[in-house]
Amino acid sequence: MVAIYTEENGQYTLDCSSALWSTDQIHSCYQGGKRAYGCIGFLKDVDFVIESSDYLILVEYKNAKIVGASNPGAFNPAEDNRLTSIARKYFDSLHWLLLKGKDKPKKYVYIVEYPGDNSTSRLMLRNKLKDKLPFTMQSRITDAGRNLIDEVKVVNIAEWNADPELCLYPILSVSHSVT
Repeated sequence: MVAIYTEENGQYTLDCSSALWSTDQIHSCYQGGKRAYGCIGFLKDVDFVIESSDYLILVEYKNAKIVGASNPGAFNPAEDNRLTSIARKYFDSLHWLLLKGKDKPKKYVYIVEYPGDNSTSRLMLRNKLKDKLPFTMQSRITDAGRNLIDEVKVVNIAEWNADPELCLYPILSVSHSVT
């Protein structure tokens, strides 16, 4: 299955050809025209979902380092409202996955690049984002029998491509992508 997705700025592709299944279409279901799915335009969604043999990987992508980024200095990924929005995209995407019968353990990966970022700032973002995701809730509901989330990562493109699991779905500059 050839599944190569181009991120919203058109500068990078995500090659999910080795995935069992993948999509970038939740947004069109939630925000699509003519209310084909009802009045659910208030729902937010992740940019991509990748199914491996063991996990569903929900992916959110933001890049303020690209050429032509609108006011990159104003992008503050640690802002509480922004992190709440990123967490909400995870929660709201679960509805769609449930209806599609996609019920494997889940990992959430936030790919973020911005001026001045580094591994320490991404670790800080991960910790703040983790607090907004259901880790605490699921640790306190001991008889649930399942988790809503199993892991969260915050990485840049280079870290994604170097990760032993994520590198199976490489992110490439459009100028280097093979289609």
